Amino acid sequence: MGTGGTLVTWSNATDDTGRIRRPLSPAARRVAFPALADASQELDAISEVDRAHLVMLAERRLIPTEAAVATLAEITRLRAVDFAPLRNREARRGLYLLYEDWLVSRLGERTAGASRLGRSRNDLNATVFLLRLRVPYQRLMAELCRLQAVLLRGARRHRGLVMPAYTHHQPAFPTTFGHYLAGLALALDRDLVPLAAAADPLGCCPLGAGAGGGTAVAIDPARTAALLGFSVPVRHSHEAVACREPALRLLADLAVTGTTLSRMAADLLTWTTAEFGFLELPDELVGSSSALPQKRNPFLLEHVKGKSAAPLGSLVAAAGALHATPFANSVAVGGEGAPHLFPALEALSDAATLLALVLAGVRLRPDVMADRARHGHTTAAALAEQVVAGGDLSFREAHHQIGRMLTDELSGGPELPDPAVVVAAAVHGGGPGASPPLEGPRGRRAMWVREAATRQRRWSASRAALDEAVAALAARERPLASAGRPR
Repeated sequence: MGTGGTLVTWSNATDDTGRIRRPLSPAARRVAFPALADASQELDAISEVDRAHLVMLAERRLIPTEAAVATLAEITRLRAVDFAPLRNREARRGLYLLYEDWLVSRLGERTAGASRLGRSRNDLNATVFLLRLRVPYQRLMAELCRLQAVLLRGARRHRGLVMPAYTHHQPAFPTTFGHYLAGLALALDRDLVPLAAAADPLGCCPLGAGAGGGTAVAIDPARTAALLGFSVPVRHSHEAVACREPALRLLADLAVTGTTLSRMAADLLTWTTAEFGFLELPDELVGSSSALPQKRNPFLLEHVKGKSAAPLGSLVAAAGALHATPFANSVAVGGEGAPHLFPALEALSDAATLLALVLAGVRLRPDVMADRARHGHTTAAALAEQVVAGGDLSFREAHHQIGRMLTDELSGGPELPDPAVVVAAAVHGGGPGASPPLEGPRGRRAMWVREAATRQRRWSASRAALDEAVAALAARERPLASAGRPR
């Protein structure tokens, strides 16, 4: 089949590389290359890189158009059945070589092997890694921006809803639920800034770097970069295949953001308890007990606490795998370190989804919140400040006097100011009486949503352009084939 070359036996294609004559031992193979029941996402990315690379090679007349068209047609057939022939097969030397050997078995070495010109598995793997990051990264930004929208909306809506703020789990001073949500919005905004910046490395295509030394073949990296939706081609061959620090930095940013989300969940979980009773969740956001019929468990918030911790574990594992490795491509870097990013992205996206659902669906109990602010003596410090402002006592004297009065008069204590009045007066120092500085977070959120939409349009347009380039190549070859060109 194809333009020449002996067909390679499907089962033995990867066993003899010339330098290595015997296959990897079965026990080692099971660990290093497990059976691939479902690897469609990675195979889709691999085949997409192949399509772009073959188009470029044919356009540059580096390989015969016939070989490119035949290989592209076989890739198209494989993609159409979602790589079914490769499922549940043993990847004797990795997923890419399993895929490559299938093409060779169908077309012959000289035809299918033409796609390897001017590239290596190293730059292929680096490119595939970035392609696979696109969907989970887009989802993460969408879910965090959705959560930010809920926080910003709640900050505005509940600006006057008085409640106690807590330090050391004890009522401390009066605030509002809106002020609390505004603080979370500001914290999440700071978390989103580096996460949004992480999109920049996604725009640089590693393809063309080869094994790390570039190539003497006159390839066109800008063409393949454009066909794959990258904004810029490879800049430095060694860095392109050796560097996974962007993944590590992204993991670090995910770990910090996960901490923010976990602290939200901890507060909300506490406030849903019967002992607090500030918040109630509707039926669709709680679970029941298998043994206790009275229970309404806010278990989604427990999932948030657990899932938001996942990036921290992934960061430690990835940093450990990359630490003290040579600055080059290696299994420790690409195979053991970088893949930890994918479950971390999924877990944090899920946590953000659940938090947004809870915050959007929660029912507040304003009377309970305001009553606890009053009975928790949260305006005692405000009373001390009033006494000091009158010029009668120093703050420490006033602090001691009011504390003694609260201790001695357990039946009610001194007459304390109304929490709502204290909140309204707290306009200095960024207090709840002032308008929170949320214009920046609102504007940045809108910008990030627009940037995500722009990225998605570029990626969709590049895929359409690649489809057109593949079709154009096939159309150019068809008249030549019908004219009886020798094969």
